[in-house]
Amino acid sequence: MNSMDVLVRRWHLDTESTVPPFEQIRLRILDLASSGGLAVGSRLPSVRALAAQLGVAANTVARAYRELEQAGIVVTAGRSGTAIASGGDKIAAQVAAAADAFAGVVRELGVSQAQALRIVSAALEHH
Repeated sequence: MNSMDVLVRRWHLDTESTVPPFEQIRLRILDLASSGGLAVGSRLPSVRALAAQLGVAANTVARAYRELEQAGIVVTAGRSGTAIASGGDKIAAQVAAAADAFAGVVRELGVSQAQALRIVSAALEHH
């Protein structure tokens, strides 16, 4: 199964969503990279091919790829295309660092664990 098939299998852009299309694409690729659905080194479809498949402008896909590249999730090598650069390890490390920082603030301010968990749960539901 090629990367195009993996990307669009049982998934489509939600045109009713308040989440912009480029962000939906970015999140889809991020999810596949972190779950192993797209292995490190997997080449992504060209910007034009994915845009045509999803029925969006090429700039929409290009922005998703650009943001993923800035985050270190994909790497673009000119005519060689765009490929998955890192999987869940980098993502997990970033989340763990944020959790450590949050835990430090919680301890410093004397917030209970139960209250801290309610706060973070509310924040996750909000985003």
